[in-house]
Amino acid sequence: MKILLSSNPYRDRGLRAALEARRVLENAGAQTSLCLPFQPKKGDRLDLPRQVKLSQMDQELPNADLLICFGGDGTILHAARDAVQHEVPILGVNMGSVGFMAELERGELAMLAPLAQGRFFTEERMMLDVKVMRGNREMSRDLALNDAVISKGSMARVAEVEVFADNMKVSTITGDGVIISTPTGSTAYSMAAGGPIVEPTSKCIIVTPVCAHQLVARAMVLDQDRMITVQIPKSIRKYLYLSVDGGKAVRLSSGDRVEICKSTHCTKLARVADRSFYEIINQKLGGIVP
Repeated sequence: MKILLSSNPYRDRGLRAALEARRVLENAGAQTSLCLPFQPKKGDRLDLPRQVKLSQMDQELPNADLLICFGGDGTILHAARDAVQHEVPILGVNMGSVGFMAELERGELAMLAPLAQGRFFTEERMMLDVKVMRGNREMSRDLALNDAVISKGSMARVAEVEVFADNMKVSTITGDGVIISTPTGSTAYSMAAGGPIVEPTSKCIIVTPVCAHQLVARAMVLDQDRMITVQIPKSIRKYLYLSVDGGKAVRLSSGDRVEICKSTHCTKLARVADRSFYEIINQKLGGIVP
């Protein structure tokens, strides 16, 4: 069993959790490699142990049976784009605050031992293909596990967008923007903006307005097979921005459209703990109802 350990050095200081996990897994018979999930920011001084050899993620993933991420949900989201290309399951160890996608907490590393014999099951999580179109020209393409957010660039103005489903107009949203999310992303920004909590293994697309300047503006749950189009009006004079899974923002101009649909790819999350989604909600949020 080849297991790749990917640790966020800003969360896992000195890679202590990853090194402890490596001891647990190797004692149980697994082969491991340790890497960073991303290139550290230039000039940052990280607490990395000198004696530890770090491998390259892109070189190790093609031969890995499992990827374990140490960090918050952002670390898992970042890793998902690479892991999905090789159909490698991901298991998250929460080193952040909430960590909805993480399977284990920092103090539960002993539960990793069965992974060495391949004793785990996987959940498939729906993803979204996101592309920006300018006329007939494709400007960018991305893959989302959580969400695609179209928003205004400053607090001083209001964004207006039109939302279509299979070329049928769903809504005109005036406010701070709109979130198009997967069921996995329903407990992220969409929930904070007033969207519904959806079981993460469901298959649907959620459209949630952000701070709408309208008396009636509701989140909507659409069928998984809808093609969602967010149209930027040609009359708009200011730029809007698209961010996919919290990544670097893409600037949108007047007349652009963002096309979002269910991807053929899906993220596989590895499970070893016998916890239901409702237990996790109650633990992380203190309960669905007061």
